[in-house]
Amino acid sequence: MNEKQLAAEKSIEFIKDGMIVGLGTGSTVFFLVNKLAELVKQGLNITCVSTSNQTSELAKSLGIKILNLNDVDQIDLTIDGADEVDKNLNGIKGGGGALLYEKIVANASQKVIWIVDSSKFVEKLGRFPLPVEIISFGSKQLFNRFDELGFRPQIRKNGSNNFITDSGNLIVDLHLNEINDAIILERQIKLMHGVVEVGLFNNIADTVIVGKEKSTEIFSRK
Repeated sequence: MNEKQLAAEKSIEFIKDGMIVGLGTGSTVFFLVNKLAELVKQGLNITCVSTSNQTSELAKSLGIKILNLNDVDQIDLTIDGADEVDKNLNGIKGGGGALLYEKIVANASQKVIWIVDSSKFVEKLGRFPLPVEIISFGSKQLFNRFDELGFRPQIRKNGSNNFITDSGNLIVDLHLNEINDAIILERQIKLMHGVVEVGLFNNIADTVIVGKEKSTEIFSRK
């Protein structure tokens, strides 16, 4: 069992019968959804809200009930992956392109758990490119502004075409190397016209489960 699977299966322990569960997006969540499907077949009664079309399609194909976020009042628990997490449990997300829906679902949740392998737990955020979701109108000017600020922007591609999010937007990946103050940077980027969402998830995760070789370690926000 690899580290991603270890973290995913450990997170199952936090899910209780009758819960509304938010499902994240990405390779680690893939293991979570598959394990949840097994438990649903054994009688676990849960309803899920998904953060992407990709996760919705997988969950539905395995027999997990998926509702639209607008059909629930709140989510009991959301479990998602992350691209980087620091010791303060702040993180970078959006490598799978679902950062907007992931942040909306997280903020509608009573509790948020991230599941990651040990390579994602870092001293300082920023080595992983920071995803920023932007609208296409004026994207050239916004791209140039990122460039002027030294953010080394790159429009995300899907083959030869631009990557398009589930909400119809573009993603610019910022190659920052390191982030000294994630809260200030998030605020700075969010204020730029044309920015929809930033892949900095500050003060959102309550718990992070890290897969480490043959075990897991759990970190909780103080």
